Amino acid sequence: MSNYKEIVTKAVVSKGKKLFTTNHSVEVSNPSTVLGCWVINHNFKGVKNSNNIVIDGSYDVNIWYSYDNDTKTDVVKETNTYHEVVHMRNVSDVEGEEIIVRSLKQPNPLKVEINGNNINYVIEKELGIELVGDVKVKIEANEEDDNWDEIVEEEKVEEEIDKNIKEDYINEEII
Repeated sequence: MSNYKEIVTKAVVSKGKKLFTTNHSVEVSNPSTVLGCWVINHNFKGVKNSNNIVIDGSYDVNIWYSYDNDTKTDVVKETNTYHEVVHMRNVSDVEGEEIIVRSLKQPNPLKVEINGNNINYVIEKELGIELVGDVKVKIEANEEDDNWDEIVEEEKVEEEIDKNIKEDYINEEII
């Protein structure tokens, strides 16, 4: 006879990743050459809003450039914020939800170029989103008795081995 049990547990009910690309521009006076661009201090948080996950975050961009015909250098620092809305399946049906957002690919510059007195740059990032919620799982419970293995104490096994050892085996006659 089998009967069924219900288990309530937390599980990932929806999971996805998305690649985001954004264009930015910063104005500087008379740039000559871009010498470097890096992104630091990436922070973000996700919340549920009806059938969507809303991710708010920010990161700092540092652009090292030369000016005055490559005779001087400077670093321009800019903080960029973002507000991304991601539609996910099974969001509305979940109770006790928890949103987990991970940066699968940290924001990094794809392209940086000078256009007049502006430095234009493209930032790419990839975010992974998991929606964890309470789910009910139905399983078949088998209530038959299990066979139990006999547990042999180690001391008794050693005594049995010592009893059966023949120390005089070399002197025995082989037939």
